[in-house]
Amino acid sequence: MKNVKIVIAGPRGRMGREAVQLVLDTENYELAAVVDRKHEGKKLGEIDGFPQSEAPVYTDFEKCLQEIEPDVLIDLTTPEVGMFHTRTALKYKVRPVVGTTGFSKDDLSELERMCTEQETGCIIAPNFAVGAVLMMKFSQMAARYFRDVEIIELHHDQKLDAPSGTAVKTAQMIAEVRETKIQGHKDEKETIKGARGADYDGMHIHSVRLPGLIAHQQVMFGADGQTLTIRHDSYNRSSFMSGVKLAVDTVVKMDSFVYGLENIIE
Repeated sequence: MKNVKIVIAGPRGRMGREAVQLVLDTENYELAAVVDRKHEGKKLGEIDGFPQSEAPVYTDFEKCLQEIEPDVLIDLTTPEVGMFHTRTALKYKVRPVVGTTGFSKDDLSELERMCTEQETGCIIAPNFAVGAVLMMKFSQMAARYFRDVEIIELHHDQKLDAPSGTAVKTAQMIAEVRETKIQGHKDEKETIKGARGADYDGMHIHSVRLPGLIAHQQVMFGADGQTLTIRHDSYNRSSFMSGVKLAVDTVVKMDSFVYGLENIIE
């Protein structure tokens, strides 16, 4: 089997470090290079805390693509940087696997259009944990029978976007099958602004940010005399790597755009 040449953007982040180890540990993956804000010209293995690797470090992303000619980009940066990397990768027909959340609808539409024009695959996943994807799928199933639902997502206090991409994606999936309903008392008032959370199609989404958390979400459904809670917890970032591997193995066979791992899980 031909090796998949992979570039990782954001290797020094917590998710990036896990992705580096995944690529180094996977038999048919080749860590061709990493993209970082500093350490230009070094080898990855020369940076403190990283395993031995001859992968070169680039600060200039376009130069990296031109010289390395990778098959896949794994991007685990920020929405702004991730958008630039994804656009640029598609221009060079490199297939992006993006774990960065916070993209707007316009961003996603632009990337989908680029994939079609370039005939190049791209997978953007709000959450790479397979259990979280199943939580979203199960929540969509439940929403056919429970119209009243609230989403509570809990993440570490360094997360930049709120609500999380997972919570937004969950709400979107539920809205596909749920008849719109404005929940709560028709005359309810927030005595402190934001107490009821964000409103998406009548559903409420609540974001918790605390040190000690990683990534957690529960979807609560209510009906007369009963509630149903579907919850997923990631206790460490290694939980996301099975989804990253699934995305890499899938994107190399694709020529289209996919938003959400639920679209590639049987």
